[in-house]
Amino acid sequence: MGDSAQQPDGERNHRVAKLPVPGKRNILITSALPYVNNVPHLGNIIGCVLSADVFARYCRLRGYNALYICGTDEYGTATETKAMEENCTPQQICDKYYAIHKAVYNWFNISFDEFGRTSTPQQTEICQAIFKKLLENNWLSEYTTQQLYCDTCKRFLADRLVEGSCPTLGCNYDSARGDQCEKCGKLLNPTELKDPRCKVCQATPKIRDTDHLFLELPLIKDKLEEYINKMSVSGSWSQNAIQGTYAWLKDGLKPRCITRDLKWGVPVPHKKFKDKVFYVWFDAPIGYISITSCCTPDWEEWWKNPENVELYQFMGKDNVPFHTVMFPSTLLGTEENWTLMKTISVTEYLNYEAGKFSKSKGVGVFGNDVKDTNIPAEVWRYYLITNRPEVSDTLFTWEDFQAKLNTELLNNLGNFVNRVLSFIAKPPGRGYGSIIPDSPKADLHPSTKMLAEKVSNHIDQYIEAMEKVKLKQGLRIGMSISSEGNAYLQESQFWKLYNEDQGSCSIVIRTSVGLVYLLACLLEPFMPSFSLEVLKQLNLPTETKFSLSDENGDLERARKPWEILPAGHRIGMPSPLFKELKDEDVRFFREKFAGSQADRAVQAEAEAKRLAEHLKKTKISVPLN
Repeated sequence: MGDSAQQPDGERNHRVAKLPVPGKRNILITSALPYVNNVPHLGNIIGCVLSADVFARYCRLRGYNALYICGTDEYGTATETKAMEENCTPQQICDKYYAIHKAVYNWFNISFDEFGRTSTPQQTEICQAIFKKLLENNWLSEYTTQQLYCDTCKRFLADRLVEGSCPTLGCNYDSARGDQCEKCGKLLNPTELKDPRCKVCQATPKIRDTDHLFLELPLIKDKLEEYINKMSVSGSWSQNAIQGTYAWLKDGLKPRCITRDLKWGVPVPHKKFKDKVFYVWFDAPIGYISITSCCTPDWEEWWKNPENVELYQFMGKDNVPFHTVMFPSTLLGTEENWTLMKTISVTEYLNYEAGKFSKSKGVGVFGNDVKDTNIPAEVWRYYLITNRPEVSDTLFTWEDFQAKLNTELLNNLGNFVNRVLSFIAKPPGRGYGSIIPDSPKADLHPSTKMLAEKVSNHIDQYIEAMEKVKLKQGLRIGMSISSEGNAYLQESQFWKLYNEDQGSCSIVIRTSVGLVYLLACLLEPFMPSFSLEVLKQLNLPTETKFSLSDENGDLERARKPWEILPAGHRIGMPSPLFKELKDEDVRFFREKFAGSQADRAVQAEAEAKRLAEHLKKTKISVPLN
């Protein structure tokens, strides 16, 4: 169940290029590319990168050949707008937020094989090659559209470069964006705004005709529907993904614009459209491919190998049509042998206290906030997975966070591990002097035999859940083994057995310490730093690679927990694994993270000024010599 070396957690970028291995399960995993114009909040983290990381770690645990790809989505209007807000270039914005995202995911122990970005030469090369294939195969058409043009800036204005009054009756919000009114929430087209103005120079733009290229989705419809009907069943797509996809198909597929009048993006390699770039919805999913190409020059072995590679994709529900309709249509249109998505795992929204997490408004707990709480990464990972919005929206509250930490992690899991290891560490006469005792005939011991049957069933259920990407259920099943362990200890009354029946006590303790290791193994995908700490306390090499591989017989060994760790092994020094979160801590965090990030920054600045003024007025007496 664990014998080979692995790289430490944290920034685990495996620099040796992985390629599909004949005869093995080769699993390509992607999480939706986070947009680079802001800091990710907890809803973003559970919605894509953390969920994909848990599955990638599970795949490695099972001995599958898994490659986990992600990166920042860097092109488009939002980046240009953010650059204007911060008075810098789009490239500088991308560099700044790429570093922020990377630091946040490192802190959360996200084990990417490659965390790249879309503003690379590889992205341009692959994106343009796909475009040329679509053009060659006659899947693209040219249409004239109307768009706002600023004479002062000498450019067409993308939706986020326009502001004006909302046309919705009764709203009249005077700072509505060209794509949506933030006050009433209505989705808009820039030409619908009343009194529109250029966000750059405030001049009034005019409506002009502009030509764009469109992907003819209606012509690809038959191929697309054949793919969706087959793969949604064989790949066990989540129900929300199926509903979202068929809603798009039911509405009727329409030609979709793939070009934009912007500067920041992949240039369109076409003489007539040389001053335009690709629309971000077309360009961004191709980022999965280009980032893989940064990982290995033999990227086609992953992306053009559907017979030997399974593609799993993780995202929030707002990204579904781009991955089940747009991206597959793009690849199908090239008429090349692409690896199309097999399984899609989609989350609903994680809401915060009384409202929604919001990047634009800065509401909620953000990735760069969590480090300041001094609550370890494994606690955050555990809570987010237990609260993963798999079927419907879920709610983050500090009281619930406190309850799960104190009840499930501290009192259940932490208590079980500490009770077992602390008893073994007691000196002879009161314990085992830190040496794991032998356990002859453990398989005949009635309560131990019953426990082994329960554990075996839980392992089967755990694997079934994880194979179906039911991550929350997998975690719940793993934690139930800890509950079984606590009940087993309690019913055995091992503290009495030690003096009354040494043989039975040795069986109970060796079986229990085997469960400790098994829990570290099963929970590694969810809480890798917890598992690492358990290895230290068991006095096992921290580079030990946990394994539940069928090939190595790991599963059979796991069904006999008294055989997992050898008798005579000396354990390390036990210590508590989790710390209680008190009521006053909860009150402090709720107040600290109330309002928006901007509000909190203003309050912090005001408090700093107040302290500075106070210090100025404070008389400091210096003692005379």
